[in-house]
Amino acid sequence: MTTQSDLHTSTQEQDLGQLPEWDLADLYPSMEGSEVEADLKRAEEETVAFAARHEGKLEQLLKSDDGGKALAAAIGDYEELQELYGRLYSFAGLLHAGDMSDAARSKFYADVRDRLTAASTHGLFFELELNRLDDGHLERAMSARELAHYQPWLADLRKERPYQLDERTEKLFLEKSVSGASAWNRLFDETISGLTFDVDGEELGIERTLNLLQDKDGARRKLGADALSSTFGVHLRTFALITNTLAKDKEISDRWRGFEDIADQRHLANRVERPVVDALESAVRDAYPRLSHRYYALKAKWLGYDVLDHWDRNAPLPQEETASVPWDKARHTVLEAYGGFHPHMATLAARFFDNAWIDAPVRPGKAPGAFSHSTVPAVHPYVLVNYQGRTRDVMTLAHELGHGVHQILAAPQGALMAPTPLTLAETASVFGEMLTFRSLLAATEDAAARKVLIASKVEDMLNTVVRQIAFYTFERRVHTERREGELTSERLGEIWLDIQRESLGPAIRLGEGYENFWCYIPHFIHSPFYVYAYAFGDCLVNSLYAVYENADEGFAEKYFDMLSAGGSKHHSELLAPFGLDASDAGFWSMGLKVIEGMIDELEGL
Repeated sequence: MTTQSDLHTSTQEQDLGQLPEWDLADLYPSMEGSEVEADLKRAEEETVAFAARHEGKLEQLLKSDDGGKALAAAIGDYEELQELYGRLYSFAGLLHAGDMSDAARSKFYADVRDRLTAASTHGLFFELELNRLDDGHLERAMSARELAHYQPWLADLRKERPYQLDERTEKLFLEKSVSGASAWNRLFDETISGLTFDVDGEELGIERTLNLLQDKDGARRKLGADALSSTFGVHLRTFALITNTLAKDKEISDRWRGFEDIADQRHLANRVERPVVDALESAVRDAYPRLSHRYYALKAKWLGYDVLDHWDRNAPLPQEETASVPWDKARHTVLEAYGGFHPHMATLAARFFDNAWIDAPVRPGKAPGAFSHSTVPAVHPYVLVNYQGRTRDVMTLAHELGHGVHQILAAPQGALMAPTPLTLAETASVFGEMLTFRSLLAATEDAAARKVLIASKVEDMLNTVVRQIAFYTFERRVHTERREGELTSERLGEIWLDIQRESLGPAIRLGEGYENFWCYIPHFIHSPFYVYAYAFGDCLVNSLYAVYENADEGFAEKYFDMLSAGGSKHHSELLAPFGLDASDAGFWSMGLKVIEGMIDELEGL
């Protein structure tokens, strides 16, 4: 029997060409194969053996005649364990993301996480014990070249020291995470991926329904918005319970660890100072009237409305070409833009297309949205997108490939130092988007087409900056209020509407049902307070791109050096070669003026 979804999929393939699906065999051949079980056993056995060699002995090791070299060898063993763990976690997570509705994949994902969590309790001592080492002894040992290699990682680890608990309590937190936050994350994922939305008698998944909000037909946009609101409403109590439970879980953790502010744990993980993020949030919120309020008033006029309904916010402009962009054209567009910056960047990005490292089709049960997962340095990243042929999908592809290029370049730093704080990780992805936009704009001579392209970029930037800071403000309100007691789904909707009105402005009418739209944002669930990293990256890239446009030769080399550093340097060190400083009071205003200037240009047109 052919369903409407089958027909939609076959039509999509006909319009877009053959969409690639990733091949995870570079991690493991299959979840049924003996390789996964062998590595799980190896992880368990080697972690126990590692603990037997080193637990309670690091101080003595450091004081030995060759203490620096010996400690570096122990860290090297720990790094190899992290590589093994990361490989297993990555395979299970990516397999699950491919179809969250598949019971066998869900069980495999949960079982792998359970076993690795249990095994990792034996190695939990290592970072705690490292942080108990005397600063002076450790500093003297850095004269050993082998230990000096790990100095950035050790320096970052020392920043965690004030918030670490005793080993017994840390073990309890780790083991309970499987039945705590991780379980609620999984419930959210499997619930959201299993939802269907009745759109005029056709049952669609969440990605196809969200896509309707960009349909040229206003009636179809409204149908999509109503379907989203209706289905969200049915499951609202579940999403409210997940949100309340995870916010409480975080509050308990923060209280035990001694974090003062509800977002301090995220700032620490991002290696960014709270005043820097506060300045970013303040600058963006102050700019709402000059950015989103002004742009949406313009857009309402272009569409012939007094105000836009919430389902019209991302509607295409009247002159916008809405024909689907085939996959091959999307590939060519991104690679040409990357190559225009530097051939090496295009070469790295091309590997994703040539080696089945991208999963592009929309499928039932597949994780919504898009991401690039770095896996481990010994393998390579994988990119997931839900490609439906929109110009925005091309930009999303450019965004995720920016992450992928960054992750490849950072891989030589090793499993401990390759991961990049989110704030700087988003810089590479947003820079990739900007390159693609500028390449398309340079090739567009028709005035009407240029207007559409600039407007589309402004909307993307508003979604990246204004929308994400509004998300951050929403999270702050929710987590703050949750400390006083559980929030009803109605209260969550009230907070959502309040903040959306502030950020979107009077030109957008938030109709009935929009109060439910908070519930599908995965970042609120998986990575509390992640979202400001997008605004951080966008504003930073605006400034970085201005440097690029005015730079003499050598910018690309500096850029690749920045990406290759991974997590081994603070943002101040990485930005210094470009003459940029995120702690400067005027830094964020400089990035926001780029968006403001584009809106000025649109007003002139």
